[in-house]
This record gives sequence, structure tokens and C-alpha cells, in this order.
Amino acid sequence: MPQLTVCLTNISHASHIYIAYSGGIDSHVLLHLCASQPELNPKITAVYVHHGLQPKAESWALHCQQEAEKLAVAFQLLRVNAHPKNGQSPEEAARDARYHALESLLGDGEVLLVAQHQEDQLETVLLQLFRGAGVQGLAAMPASTAFGKGQMLRPFLRVSKQAIQDYAQSHHLNWVDDPTNKCDDFDRNFLRNQILPLVKTRWPAVAKTVSRSASHCANAQQLLTELAEDLLTPVLNCTDNTLAISKLAKLASNKQQLVIRQWFKQQNLQMPSTQFIEAIFKTVINTKSSSNPQLKKAGFVIRRYQDKLYCNKDQPEFKSLKSLDWPQSENKIVLPDHSILQRHSATSGIPASLWQTAKVTIRFREGGEKISLEGRKGQHSLKNLFQEAAIPPWERDLMPLLYFDEVLVAVADLWLNSQIQKSGSGLCYQLEWRKGQ
Repeated sequence: MPQLTVCLTNISHASHIYIAYSGGIDSHVLLHLCASQPELNPKITAVYVHHGLQPKAESWALHCQQEAEKLAVAFQLLRVNAHPKNGQSPEEAARDARYHALESLLGDGEVLLVAQHQEDQLETVLLQLFRGAGVQGLAAMPASTAFGKGQMLRPFLRVSKQAIQDYAQSHHLNWVDDPTNKCDDFDRNFLRNQILPLVKTRWPAVAKTVSRSASHCANAQQLLTELAEDLLTPVLNCTDNTLAISKLAKLASNKQQLVIRQWFKQQNLQMPSTQFIEAIFKTVINTKSSSNPQLKKAGFVIRRYQDKLYCNKDQPEFKSLKSLDWPQSENKIVLPDHSILQRHSATSGIPASLWQTAKVTIRFREGGEKISLEGRKGQHSLKNLFQEAAIPPWERDLMPLLYFDEVLVAVADLWLNSQIQKSGSGLCYQLEWRKGQ
């Protein structure tokens, strides 16, 4: 009987094993193989993700549940919304919805097994190549990667499709066939159904050799990542996650690209294309900072202020911010940009006795506001204070101003009005402003 040569050592140590189970031949073989191991079986949960896109999805879910019961493993059904958003392909939407749902399952020490195999790796490498991907893209799918609070493992990544088919037939397995796999409208299907059969007539071992190339690219990418981290460290300001433009400018062009990509990676953003990185330099970095240049893409915006390069979540513009009453009974207030202003009990700061007798409101800049500061003479305009503190222009209008009746008491958690500030006996409050995520 055909056997699959798969290392299960790093799987057996897991506290729990989730297997992404679509009911297709690949995932069914993976489930059957693992469920056949006495030390693994009690830990396994087969997970079927219901995308709601196929008429037969309900019957497939029932089939998967019945097969899991035959193998004496637990079964879980996850329903997801896989309809594409603007700019998303159906394939991308389904994949993102599936992985997001699976990621939420994993706890510490738990693993998710997926049944992607050698031919899947071949297809992924070629698709990345056709899209003009770099070394990271050509590294394709890793055998092991962090996922949620646990790990995602691909134990079949060096296993051929033929070996999987032989195993399924020899064990008389019962699997489902997704009819969309025959639809060549999808890039992967077109490659699988039309191109690769012809390629294999000339190069029969192409899946194995390209998989080896992917491993070489993965090794090269690891070295590039280590270099990128070393280059990023002296350029990155960890307090606000900005890049020092003057330090970035001292690097060679190819190293600048490494730094930008590593910066994006640390923020869990989609890797920028070479064209987008060039646009960052052309339209943001190499322009006058006084023009407040910015570049928007996929939910984030790149800006510069003074010597800093910022990458922030793209927030809607608030053209008119109305004042908000802060109820006496509440310790915090949620602002229009989803940031939170909170008061904390303290021995110094804003006297609680004043807070309890005033009408407390949150307002936003209209221009001309001034405040008195401890240790400084006279009153100071917020405009000058923001400039002194290097507060980026786009943050200034969103910064909450705390008023007692008509008196400006505090500017977010930056400055307190020295005329009401108190230290010593008696309850006081300190403010904390947490910016929206």
C-alpha cells in the first residue's frame, strides 16, 4: 500500500491540532493520515470553512462532518462572508475570509494543518513570477509560519500530487470535487489545467525542482530580512514608528527599498511594489515638507513632517468637529476619530473639585487658542506650542481640548493650564489620550 513520507514530529508536540478540511482529496488525505496516528487522533479537530459561494456547500459540510465522525475526530463548521470588496478578486476574498476565520481558532501551542502540496507550491511560484514578485514572493509558501497565537504547518509541501492520489485510492477514501476547479477563468486553474500539463511533458520533475528554487529564495529572503532589520533600527523612531528621512537618505537606493519594505512588514501592511516605493520618494520625501505631501494606498497614508516619514491609517477627513459634553459620571470619552480621552485619579493635575462643579466639554481647534504653562510666563498660542513640539499638522485639528465652562484647561495629555493645576492634598485627575487604531 502506498505510504506518504511526512514528518509529523513537530505536529505531535502540539496541544491541539486543527486541520483545514474542505472535503477535497488533498485535505481528506491529510486528515486521514493524521487521524490514523494514535497519538494525534484525540487532539484533532477537522474544520470546514463555509464560504457560502457554492450551491453544494451545505452538502459538502455535511459530508465533511460525516467523514470526521468516521475517523473519530472532532468537527467544526465556520461560516464566513467571502464576497469580494472593492479591488479584491473572488479568489483573494475567499482566501482572506478563510484564513481570518481559521486564525481566530488557534491558542498558544496549537497548530493549523493545511494540505498544500508540491504542485501547489509550483503554481504559487509561477503566479508570483508572472506578477513580477521579488525574492520574498518567489519563496512562495513556507512549511511553517506563525499564525494567530499558534502555528500554521504545511506537512505536504514536499509531497507530490500523485502520491496524494495514490494514497487516497489505496485507502478507498471518499472525497468531493469542487466544479470550480475546472473553471479556467481563475489564474491558478488556468495554469493548472492548461499550462502545467504541457510543461510536465517536457520537464516531468518541474514541481520538485521549482519547489527547490522556492527554498533557495526563502533562505535568501531570511538573509535579506536580517539585513533589513539591521538597516531599519538606526532609521526608525520607535516612539512614533516614523523613519528619519535624513538617515534614510544616506543609504544606497536598494537599501532604502529594504528599509521601506521592512517598515511596512513591521506594521503588517501589504508589501509595497517598487513603483509605490519610488512614488514615496518622488511625491513625499523629495518634496518640500511645507507642502504637506501625502500618498494614499489601501487604507493607509504616507506623509512627512520635518525630518520624519509617517505611515498612518487613512482616516476620513473631519471638516467640522462639534464640541462634546463630558458627563461627570464618565471617566472616558470617545472622540469622532475613535480616539479616547480618559481621566485617571492622581495626586497632582486637574483638581477634582473643579471638575465636579464645571460644565466639562471637549472642543477642537478653531484658531487663536492660548494656554498658560507651568514655569513659563504669559500665555502661549497652541499654534506655537504645536510647532515647538513638532506635532504633525494633520494631528493638530483632531487633538481634544478640555474646557471647564469657557476656560481651556488642557490640550489632550500634553499641556495643563497652570492657573488650575494643583499638587498636594486632594483628589486630582491626569489625562491620557489614546489615538484611534
